[in-house]
Amino acid sequence: MTAKRRTLTMRPHKLPFRRRLTRASVALIYRHSEDGGVELLFIRRARREGDPWSGDMAFPGGRMQPEDATPRAAAERETFEETGVDLIRHGRFQARLSDLITRHHSRWRPMVVTPYVYEWQGTQAISPNYEVEQAVWISLDYLAAKENQSRLPWRTPMGTVNMPCCRYQDYCIWGLSYSMVQELLALDVIRN
Repeated sequence: MTAKRRTLTMRPHKLPFRRRLTRASVALIYRHSEDGGVELLFIRRARREGDPWSGDMAFPGGRMQPEDATPRAAAERETFEETGVDLIRHGRFQARLSDLITRHHSRWRPMVVTPYVYEWQGTQAISPNYEVEQAVWISLDYLAAKENQSRLPWRTPMGTVNMPCCRYQDYCIWGLSYSMVQELLALDVIRN
């Protein structure tokens, strides 16, 4: 494969109609651990009545607001609000991953989610707000290992679907978060 072709295949997929839909964005934040490995930050969403993803593992982020100049700015703002992690001051932007489509929490209307990858270069502790039950760093090697991949039975009106997932301790990473991790691992965008 030529260098030009490899670059083309690594470009993120941008949904052509994304500007006409509600937009959200998330931050995939990694850091280098003391043992020389790489860890990725996940949050466990707080449990709330009526939230279909209540208690799920996710990345910090949320919907764009009118004051957000770009989806990336929304990811930075939401990350700071949810975790206290200041990506503007202590994060190094690495890459934009592909748009994903989901739905609003309480509605069936589609929403486009855009993931952004950052290297964390700060030293501050994470201070989750009311939207976050817990924050956890998980080794990228662990997330990539085949023996940690599993299936999650997910009930739908059409029947049960076995969704791919990664299990870590009592956490289960699945859905959009799992898709984002898989793209991150496939593209190898993390820099030393």
